Amino acid sequence: MRLAGKKVIALVDDEFEDLELWYPIYRVREEGAEVHLTGLEKGKTYIGKYGVPATAEYSWDELDAADYDGILVPGGWAPDKIRRYSAVLQLIRDFNEAGKPIGQICHAGWVLISAKILEGVTVTSTPGIRDDMENAGAIWKDEPVVVDGHIVSARRPPDLPPYGKAFCDALAGE
Repeated sequence: MRLAGKKVIALVDDEFEDLELWYPIYRVREEGAEVHLTGLEKGKTYIGKYGVPATAEYSWDELDAADYDGILVPGGWAPDKIRRYSAVLQLIRDFNEAGKPIGQICHAGWVLISAKILEGVTVTSTPGIRDDMENAGAIWKDEPVVVDGHIVSARRPPDLPPYGKAFCDALAGE
């Protein structure tokens, strides 16, 4: 249980990619971390692209990055909604400034783009937003997982096993 005592935020909104939310959550929980599902509305149940529900335990406005060790941003269509909320963008900037692990997969890169933290950062994502990532100043690689300091990125669901491990390694400080 190398992540015992660690706390992680998982962002959620409607049309998240079901596997890209739940797989990393279970992966970090397996290693002992506590994960809080967070959305615009506390107590609201959000529905993934394939019908899997996720209920927010906290609203974004209640959160302080100082209370957490890492943050997970799922893909799907949810990132295009999540990126519109200043509370989320401030959380991402706070995690970035503190050098705490930020996990993003597939379309989740949109949230990091809107937080304006990708200048000079090497990342991956779904190829569909490669241009967006590069236009934000990122160095894009077509690899299953890319780790650049505290930012852990992956392309799509088949990359979830190495992404989960890389995010857990980052949380563990390895």
